[in-house]
Amino acid sequence: MTAERKSTTKKTKAEGEATTGKRTATKKTKPATTTRRSSTTAKRTATKATTRRNRATKTAATVAAPIKPQRHMPTWLRNVLAVVIIVAFGAGFYLLCIRPYAYRWKPCYGMQGYGVCLPCGFEVHGLDLSHYQGRIDWDALARHRDDQFPLRFVFIKATEGATHTDPRFADNFSQARSHQFVRGAYHYFIPQTDAALQARHFIQTVSLEPGDLPPVLDVEVTGRQSAKQLREAVRTWMDTVAAHYGVMPILYTSYKFKRRYLDTPEFDDYPYWIAHYYVDSVSYQRPWAFWQHTDVGRVDGIDEAVDLNVFNGSMDQLRQLTLSREP
Repeated sequence: MTAERKSTTKKTKAEGEATTGKRTATKKTKPATTTRRSSTTAKRTATKATTRRNRATKTAATVAAPIKPQRHMPTWLRNVLAVVIIVAFGAGFYLLCIRPYAYRWKPCYGMQGYGVCLPCGFEVHGLDLSHYQGRIDWDALARHRDDQFPLRFVFIKATEGATHTDPRFADNFSQARSHQFVRGAYHYFIPQTDAALQARHFIQTVSLEPGDLPPVLDVEVTGRQSAKQLREAVRTWMDTVAAHYGVMPILYTSYKFKRRYLDTPEFDDYPYWIAHYYVDSVSYQRPWAFWQHTDVGRVDGIDEAVDLNVFNGSMDQLRQLTLSREP
């Protein structure tokens, strides 16, 4: 028993000494942790101090820099600019969107027929057709030959470019003759396509007979050709077709287009069919044969809007213009 107590006492002393050693070691490690905390605190204090100095420097620079006064546009100048912009916009809108079509809304003090105000002083009226007008009721259309403003002639689109044929041409051209209209055929010109090929395509498609109007060349675009190139191409088509049919072809183009690109003496020899809309009279000072005066005509037998024309002469003069023999 005594030996056991002594042994137990020794173990207790040993354990106590071990515990005391651990505590001593722990105490020894505490100063290192405290040193790290002090270092971190010092760094944070230095960072805050630097931030304060930077803010103070910026504030001083801001205070030291002179403040530029803002310049404001005078009220009167702002008002003037606003008025100028409004006037310019209004003028542009009128010139581009209102003026070209103002004639449609003008009161008609002359002759009114076919849904439009007709030009005064012309006794021979007509129209021109293509597939855009769809299928025509020729019986209803023919009744307008005895109207107050009788429709006497009709131009029909035949070809375009070197290969295209209007799908309604054959039927329209045949119906026009059977319903006793003075008929004619026209070709829509593509300037960038060989003019001789276009002429041959028209010749192969259109068979004119005595009593028909001369062939027509419709020129509306330049196709990015120069004025000289365009004139040469148009002359090639005209000469080729004239040689085949034995008659001078009719030249169709707008008033402005002719003045800009085809206003040379060589084209004054051809009968001129002028397209000039929304005006009371033709201002072209040289001779002309036909005037296309509107594109919004309404005629029984045609569902779509149609171009209306007048001939600058009498019915006898119109017959004199037609082919007198078989080509």
